[in-house]
Amino acid sequence: MKSAFRGMAALAIAAAASPALAEPPAAGAAAQRRAFYGELHLHTSYSMDAVILGGTLTTLDEAYRFARGDAVSWHGQELRRAEPLDFIAITDHAEQMGVGREIWEPQSPIGRSELAQRFRARLGATTDELRALFRSKDPIPGVDTRPTIRSAWQRQVEAVRRYYQPGRFTTLVGYEWSATPDQQNLHRNVIFRGTEVPDPFSAADSERPEDLWSYLESARARGIEVLAIPHNANVSNGLMYDGNGSDGRPLDAETARRRARNEPLTEIAQTKGASETHPLLSPNDEFASFELFETLFSGKQGRVSGSYVREAWGLGLVLSQRIGVNPYRSGVVGATDLHNGLSDTREDTYRGPNGAGAQDEDAVKKLLGITRDPASPISTLATGSGALTGVWAEENTREAIYDGLRRQETFATSGPRILVRSFGGWDFDASLLGDPDWVEVATARGAPMGGDLPPRPGGAAAPRFVVWALRDPRGANLERVQMIKVWLDGGRSAERIFDLCLSDGREADPKTGQAPPLAAGKGKAADAAAHTVGAAELAAIWRDPDFDPAEPALYYVRVLEVPTPRWSTLLATERGLPLPTGVPAEIQERAWSSPIWYTPAPGA
Repeated sequence: MKSAFRGMAALAIAAAASPALAEPPAAGAAAQRRAFYGELHLHTSYSMDAVILGGTLTTLDEAYRFARGDAVSWHGQELRRAEPLDFIAITDHAEQMGVGREIWEPQSPIGRSELAQRFRARLGATTDELRALFRSKDPIPGVDTRPTIRSAWQRQVEAVRRYYQPGRFTTLVGYEWSATPDQQNLHRNVIFRGTEVPDPFSAADSERPEDLWSYLESARARGIEVLAIPHNANVSNGLMYDGNGSDGRPLDAETARRRARNEPLTEIAQTKGASETHPLLSPNDEFASFELFETLFSGKQGRVSGSYVREAWGLGLVLSQRIGVNPYRSGVVGATDLHNGLSDTREDTYRGPNGAGAQDEDAVKKLLGITRDPASPISTLATGSGALTGVWAEENTREAIYDGLRRQETFATSGPRILVRSFGGWDFDASLLGDPDWVEVATARGAPMGGDLPPRPGGAAAPRFVVWALRDPRGANLERVQMIKVWLDGGRSAERIFDLCLSDGREADPKTGQAPPLAAGKGKAADAAAHTVGAAELAAIWRDPDFDPAEPALYYVRVLEVPTPRWSTLLATERGLPLPTGVPAEIQERAWSSPIWYTPAPGA
């Protein structure tokens, strides 16, 4: 590895370990941007489902304190994140926000209702009553819940203001719009740039994304910058990215333009699995089966096509040729979607979606599937530890973090603080790896993740990319770095995966294109090998060998760690229980960059 990148690695580790900025860089100093890690999808007891599905009454204060690295009390334990987050958006469901808390207050108007009394008596509610709590503005007969919702939203905004520490800990106003037509998850997380915000637009107002976009556009017309992020699409039954509007008709240019403008990002991973791709969509991708989670409400696998990001990116290229606009030109983020208020992304501390694994032996056995809970619609064993969003920004402030999200200079990880940076251009050469100012050079000559390749200069045969990845200082070594290309081939989407860097001197088989596996072992051996094989840092300059200047394309980076024990394996081993079946014993944690896009010049 060249010395310039080794020097950068030391600086990057220091930056990742400390969220504070000694001296903010000048505005617009793109080459000086740093990576900040955060959470964009988390629920507290202000979310109705966190209460009625068995969650605890986590307060906003507890959620923010845990996220910034303070210790909080949890079921008699003192819990603390291993590393503070740099930024967070708590996104409680807009639908009946705060109402669930008052169900447990017998003297409140909501608590005195017959429905609340049944909840407190553990008698539950009918399916229609549960649906009404998310779809109706008046779900509890005889009770006006609107004052409670308005008060809850005001407390949300006040907490965002109270916990903001510019340069150290950024808080963003957000909420989740929870449209679930026909029990299909089409949720979006709404994130604001500032704290002067309107009341939420909920699924009780409309379950049409186009109406949500109108709300966002109206806010921006009043100077309130805001965006929406589609929920992890793997449980959307193919509806999130099917190329149609909510009326089932193919997208036209204006609707596609509105989607791209209002939804510049997509959630590629969270507790309920990853939605990069699927083996049925990418049969030649040996890593396509990562943390699959394909059922939610019905318990049955939904439609795969239309539910995964890589296929959506390819469809976007097709639609850009057909209607002149790409509705799916989006970057990536990761999150937890946990409903216990404690944003946790590490395998060695995650204990299920409600923290039940930290409790008694019966709770642990149920969590690991050793004893089954037939009343639960979600397999807690299938859910994994949460994901993270990485943002390249000038400083840790609301404005800088939000602007990084808006321009898609983002990456996601499955939980570890893997660092990845990439630039695309036309004249990068091997000498760049030895240049101590490589970031400045790449910034001046190319485009970062989320950007568009500059116009192709005359004589340039193919684009070149500089890619750099660094391991989590507390995590496993890196096993490889890949470039994934999606492009149009004769009007149809195609994909190909290139291994840019393989650790430990391995080389891909020229016949199969696959690399030999590392001798990492299983169980405890895999845990130990995570730091004895692999690489702390990998970097490469890569040129597309199959470039066609007439075809639009996109390129994104995937970084893979050495395999390590999954949280379920760690928990079973810790308690002396048999390893659970139905999920892998190991997990190969990873990071994904936002794409860099190539668009042919007119007439190409």
